[in-house]
Amino acid sequence: MFFKFLSRHVQMKGCQISSPRGGWHIGWGQLRVQKSVFCPDRELSAHTRIHNQLRNKFHRLSLFQDNMTSTSMSSRLNKAVREHYMRLPQGDKCQVTYIWIDGTGERLCNKTRTLDAEPKSIQDIPEWTFDVPTIYQYEGSCIDMHLIPVCMFRDPFTLDPNKLVLCEVYKYNGLPAETNHRVSCKKVMDQIKEHQIWFGFEQEYTLFGTNGHPFGWPQNGFPAPQGPYYCGVGADRALGRDIAECHYKACLYAGIKIYGTNAEGLASQWEFQIGTCEGIEISDQLWVARFLLHRVCEDFGVVATLDPKPVKGNWNGSGGHTNVSTKKMREEGGLQYIEQAIERLRKRHMEHMKVYDPRGGQDNMRRLIGTHQTASMNEFSAGIANKSASIRIPRQVAKEKKGYFEDRRPAANCDPYLVTKAIASTCLLDDDVKSIV
Repeated sequence: MFFKFLSRHVQMKGCQISSPRGGWHIGWGQLRVQKSVFCPDRELSAHTRIHNQLRNKFHRLSLFQDNMTSTSMSSRLNKAVREHYMRLPQGDKCQVTYIWIDGTGERLCNKTRTLDAEPKSIQDIPEWTFDVPTIYQYEGSCIDMHLIPVCMFRDPFTLDPNKLVLCEVYKYNGLPAETNHRVSCKKVMDQIKEHQIWFGFEQEYTLFGTNGHPFGWPQNGFPAPQGPYYCGVGADRALGRDIAECHYKACLYAGIKIYGTNAEGLASQWEFQIGTCEGIEISDQLWVARFLLHRVCEDFGVVATLDPKPVKGNWNGSGGHTNVSTKKMREEGGLQYIEQAIERLRKRHMEHMKVYDPRGGQDNMRRLIGTHQTASMNEFSAGIANKSASIRIPRQVAKEKKGYFEDRRPAANCDPYLVTKAIASTCLLDDDVKSIV
């Protein structure tokens, strides 16, 4: 009845009224109450009163609709219907989902094919191709790109025996695609194999609605200041815990070496850690963990952004802190080798900043400003238990005089192949500048 009353007695100029079946949505332009028995011209005060009442009612309904549309339409489909089909037997066939880094160097793509039997190793996965969209055109006129499988995982979405496969991308002429940095990274890791370099990666991310608004934030304002959200508990502090926990389980099922997860300092910001992994494995694992994160968020209808500064102002950014340890660093007296590595990193600070985000340092300029537990991008620093330094030596490492160091400079959206290659090259190879670029 209320909606019918609106249809008869309210005109919207530059606005639309949607029926309750699709959810209320009133966009504001100019509102005019029609002449009727409810508000004749001679009763101007009544006209005004009804006008204001309707505006307030519309405003509340509009806020409700804004909150509802912060999740994707796909997430609102009937999942019970989907579950019926997902339970159907597939015989001896196996679904294999190929995953690769696209031409932006930041986003991931995937497509699925059927194999006649479950693959036992990566050698059982055939190569494949894909067509390059015009907007992500690689060098050359041929748009066919080749997918070369490099590592395989269990599929937590379609379940056993189905697989996820991370692939390298090659061009028609047999050369690596411009965003295929795995090739050069592996070359460096093979060169320094004797050092048994270990990595751990701390991946921060922030949840957003599909409307571009931070997940769980007030529509017309900001949440409480930072402080209670870090490792927080409670509906007003842990925004999006379901996503973090489902991602954790998906990683464990897939075979990802996930170390842990926690809520971060910004409301709706989270972190997961990957490692310890040796050499090239850390980057392979992180890219697949990112894929799993985006797929979990897809099911929930929200977006996980790796933007290094997702919200402007007095809020934390998102980093990709990288923990590093070599065989000598882990042995007795290893602190001296940590200090030697830090000194080598100091000399190449700005060179590293160019590869620690996908835009040559432009993204990190917004994050590394000397506040919010970051160092200045233009100055190198190191310290014990200092989260505002470029390189942090954990207090326990300083006490035991062996262990690892943390490079806090990489951005959340960095390519881990480039980051680990740069660190390994600087710390363990000669001083050839070209080795880290």
